[in-house]
Amino acid sequence: MAAARALRAGSLCRRCFLSSFSARGGSAAGRGERQESAGVNFSPPPHSRSDWIGPPDKHSNLRPIIFYVPPEESPLERRLREARQEAQACDQRFWAQQNRAFCQEKEEFIYSRLKAKGLEIRDDTGKKATLNAEEMADFYKDFLSKNFRKHMQYNRDWYKRNFTITFLMGQVALVRALRWLRWKKKNVGN
Repeated sequence: MAAARALRAGSLCRRCFLSSFSARGGSAAGRGERQESAGVNFSPPPHSRSDWIGPPDKHSNLRPIIFYVPPEESPLERRLREARQEAQACDQRFWAQQNRAFCQEKEEFIYSRLKAKGLEIRDDTGKKATLNAEEMADFYKDFLSKNFRKHMQYNRDWYKRNFTITFLMGQVALVRALRWLRWKKKNVGN
């Protein structure tokens, strides 16, 4: 009976149906320092000069990234890093919300189907009762149909953010290449 109340109250299942795409970002950081991301339980060594990818978040299943902030970060490089951080934050929010909704609706669906069959949440041996694949397919189809517009909007936003990031990456690469060529020309002339 307590299990049924917990299901009705909206408890979350451990493994959610929806998983993640690659994510980027976190919160802004000062120059030459590591950023501190909310909820990230790992910290790269202070001497590291690269981005660090953490363990998957328990709600969104996305792996957070702590970005390295170079001491002499140009304004363009900063824009790129901040765009990547914002993309990660948006992905984190969307997938955490989506996975919570999925798990809650799935538990409610299972509870209602078992109740309609006159079954309890746990069988005589104490194992959690389950539905067969065909019954769960009904839930998956309904959930995806109900969230179709939300997923389409997320995909549009995801492409916009990632095209912006790609464009900024191209600009940063071009500036770095030109800087290297100027340095090489200066050093060859000496």
